[in-house]
Amino acid sequence: MPKVSFSRSSSYGSIATDDGLFEQQELQTSTSAVMEKIIKRRSLHLRSQQQAWQESEEGQKMQAFRKSLPAYEERDALLTTISQNQVVVVSGETGCGKTTQIPQYILESEIESGHGALCNVICTQPRRISAMAVSERVAAERGEKIGESVGYKVRLEGIKSRDTRLLFCTTGILLRRLLVDRNLKGVTHVIVDEIHERGMNEDFLLIVLKDLLPRRPELRLILMSATLNAELFSSYFGGAPMLQIPGFTYPVQTHFLEDVLDMTGYKLTPYNQVDDYGQDKTWKTQKQGVRKRKSRIAFVVEDALEAANFKEYTPQTRDSLSCWNPDLIGFNLIENILCHICQKERPGAVLVFMTGWDDINALKDQLQAHPHLGDQSKVLILTCHGSMASSDQRLIFDKPDGEVRKIVLATNMAETSITINDVVFVVDCGKAKESSYDALNNTPCLLPSWISKAAALQRRGRAGRVQPGECYRLYPKCVYDAFADYQLPELLRTPLQSLCLQIKSLQLGSISDFLSRALQSPELLSVQNAVEYLKIIGALDAKENLTILGHHLSMLPVEPKLGKMLILGAMFHCLDPIVTIVAGLSVRDPFLMPLDKKDLAESAKSQFAGRYYSDHLTVVRAYEGWKEAEREQAGYEYCWNNFLSAQTLKAIDSLRKQFLSLLMDTGLFSNDQNTCNAWSHDEHLVRAVICAGLHPGICSVMNKEKSVSLKTMEDGPVLLYSNSVNGKESSIPYPWLVFNEKVKVNTVFLRDSTGISDSILLLFGGNISKGGLDGHLKMLGGYLEFFMTPALAEIYLTIKREFDELIQTKLLNPKMDIHCFQELLSAVRLLVSEDRCEGRFVLNRQIIRPSTNFLTSSTPPPPAPAPGAISRNGSGPGGDNSKSQLQTLVTRAGHEAPLYKTKQVRNIQFQSTVEFNGMEFVGQPCNNKKLAEKDAAAEALQWLMGGKQSRPEDIERMSALLKPSKNKKQHR
Repeated sequence: MPKVSFSRSSSYGSIATDDGLFEQQELQTSTSAVMEKIIKRRSLHLRSQQQAWQESEEGQKMQAFRKSLPAYEERDALLTTISQNQVVVVSGETGCGKTTQIPQYILESEIESGHGALCNVICTQPRRISAMAVSERVAAERGEKIGESVGYKVRLEGIKSRDTRLLFCTTGILLRRLLVDRNLKGVTHVIVDEIHERGMNEDFLLIVLKDLLPRRPELRLILMSATLNAELFSSYFGGAPMLQIPGFTYPVQTHFLEDVLDMTGYKLTPYNQVDDYGQDKTWKTQKQGVRKRKSRIAFVVEDALEAANFKEYTPQTRDSLSCWNPDLIGFNLIENILCHICQKERPGAVLVFMTGWDDINALKDQLQAHPHLGDQSKVLILTCHGSMASSDQRLIFDKPDGEVRKIVLATNMAETSITINDVVFVVDCGKAKESSYDALNNTPCLLPSWISKAAALQRRGRAGRVQPGECYRLYPKCVYDAFADYQLPELLRTPLQSLCLQIKSLQLGSISDFLSRALQSPELLSVQNAVEYLKIIGALDAKENLTILGHHLSMLPVEPKLGKMLILGAMFHCLDPIVTIVAGLSVRDPFLMPLDKKDLAESAKSQFAGRYYSDHLTVVRAYEGWKEAEREQAGYEYCWNNFLSAQTLKAIDSLRKQFLSLLMDTGLFSNDQNTCNAWSHDEHLVRAVICAGLHPGICSVMNKEKSVSLKTMEDGPVLLYSNSVNGKESSIPYPWLVFNEKVKVNTVFLRDSTGISDSILLLFGGNISKGGLDGHLKMLGGYLEFFMTPALAEIYLTIKREFDELIQTKLLNPKMDIHCFQELLSAVRLLVSEDRCEGRFVLNRQIIRPSTNFLTSSTPPPPAPAPGAISRNGSGPGGDNSKSQLQTLVTRAGHEAPLYKTKQVRNIQFQSTVEFNGMEFVGQPCNNKKLAEKDAAAEALQWLMGGKQSRPEDIERMSALLKPSKNKKQHR
């Protein structure tokens, strides 16, 4: 392997970027005779190298193979069209060779014409495994090692040299290049592959490139896809020419569910379809039940099933189809099909499309327990998922020895770009785990959804790459006919925080104006939610300008919240555990839960969890134990004894090293391990940094007699995933949990949580302001309220202000030693370490029980707020807004908290209905969701109090009014 040169460039002081393999080409256009000679000499060298390979015996064999691909017949037409047009749209069917050949045609043509040294082609792929696999294939076809004229770059990993002229990379990497090189200086061609997938990065890149093209008239843009609505992209670029390459695949015979049941004789019952995930996961059980909210395609599928006629099939098949559950994957059915293939079909690998890591792992466990499929001398079971290490992903391409049957369990990442050469059989569950976004409640949803017809054709095509194949579809033909033609673009179904941050870092103007120029623009509310989030975490100021923190975050190749955690961990000298936490959140859970050893696995995990009440600190302890065992050459035994994935721990270790390298370039911390980890032992400070990164992902904790009640601002009651260490607790001694993400299945579930105190939330959780009463502090626009003595409130406000100023100063001056502010830092650490976690506030109501302040044991309980008039923003029992007042009054009367239902009405306004004790009150339309809920609460209070001011004696009257009613809901 040739020596590869790595470097990192920057556009702001010493801030690091992830475009280290995008260093500017040494060759810059120059009129000097010396430079012209150098360029000419290098171009001649490239040409002689290429000719030597093409004339060699191996090269001629490779040329013969390449000429057999359908793309070769279009080579001249492609090159001519590209030379004459700035944008070209190429659609090619599966197997035509477009992904490997078109970039080569461009490079070979430039080298043959003597311009090879000036050629610089960047080809983007939607997934890292695609970029790596295609680059290795193209390098092999050129008779080279990877890193010579062909290289690759994916997040935090890559191989490229000074002589690389064709670079395969993920779309995100090219976007990061644009951070420091707005005009893509020196780049001659940009190829965007698999554009039909409509990923968020791809749609974003198209807007940026469309703006760039007028400034770079010599730059060529080629858009490629296997199944492409070419007219859509052509019209977006002003009528760009379109080229179609016919594909070549061997015939693939398709078997729909009705055919599979007829062929195998397998009988479906209501009991043999339930997917056994091997874990007692409430959310998994719920996922397999009937969902309350179905998507449009789900209703279409149900209608198609009702209208279907299966008269030509056997009675047993018709009975099976009548009880088929479209909401399930069908592990037992897949097992039956695999047995049929292994025992009765010809040799060849099997590719099984599943929805996600949980499905893949659970099915793999089930198959390995099967007498035939689990026999490693006959069957090799491999997995392919985006969170796997690159080295493990590559194993799927190797052909097993002898007559061993290879079975690959994969997600939809195996649909395009990568080719597993020995695949002859495809088993398609018809679903993919697709993210969607509820903008109204600001909640991401992650559910297995039916794929599109385009995706189904891609999956089918994987079986016919090397010989005639078979595709087993686990759904009836009538369901396939109901599929949408194409998938909804990701830009319309995911939160937009990272994208909005990129827009501001690239100085592309107004976020909403920029996104309005997309192929299909996202909802305005989605954009507003993302901008509001970036303001809350301090990445944008009130005018939507990038702050210094936002600039640092935009240069780190992680989500903004994880980037903020890394920066503060470095800044406050507790870097080691924080880097482990961020790396752990970037891969999957390292804890294994085997079906037959579930109790032992949970017991092992609980030893790491201790009494920390933190998923994040649990991973830190597990990782540190593994590192210690590795130093004693006992890492494998440690993982085996503690039910840990060595593969995942190695991935965490690798990411840690790369994150540390990136942070080193920011200059925010020194390389002195003693200095940057001086406070790593301070558990409270580590919790505080976790809070700073994950805020506003926060939920309140209310301990009941035998259970814990959790609520978030947007969602109300929520649950924890059962694999959380906090999910098994009957009591959590913290008033708050911060969490990494929430996902809506039937209800909202929180992932990866850590308990925090009031002091941590107040000092590390965002802006705080004074309320209407002395000693009353507010956060998140008044939604969170804290009541304490006025003197203590002033202490928090002062320390918070000075602490925020310190962080800002450090970001502006990375080399500054924060120990100059020792007195302030000591005060902060004292406050977060001495807080007794009593909880001054429970979501939207003042704590009534007496409470002792953690700074002075003699502090009296906080006074009740003075009565006041009922208004949308007036003060009253429970705080300074109508929601707080209503919740206080209702809960004091012994009833469940009010439930709010908000809908979007005309002109992007919101109207809310509040329900409690069988009554409903509807508010007036307002400009945002929070105001709408307050208005509905005010309407309810107005009725309860008869339009009068609230007085202490009114509480008794209202309690009587709120007694359980036997009548139906009353409406106002």
